[in-house]
Amino acid sequence: MGKIVVNVDVMMAKRKISLSELAERIEITPANLSVLKTGKARAVRFSTLEALCKTLKCQPGDLLEYVHEENADAFEKKTTKKR
Repeated sequence: MGKIVVNVDVMMAKRKISLSELAERIEITPANLSVLKTGKARAVRFSTLEALCKTLKCQPGDLLEYVHEENADAFEKKTTKKR
């Protein structure tokens, strides 16, 4: 099975916006944004996705990425080393 990868942190870096500033602008708690940013969220409301895209001036595909099953293990190993 594949995996959905959340790239909110990448867009935040590109837009030079902090977690607390983005959370305030999209009106969610910094804790909830952190859960989303780290990929631990089990679901994302469309209204949150819309607010993220509006604030970060991007498309949903810039924030979410599907990694195929054969690449998911390699991706997991790569991201685990960073943490």
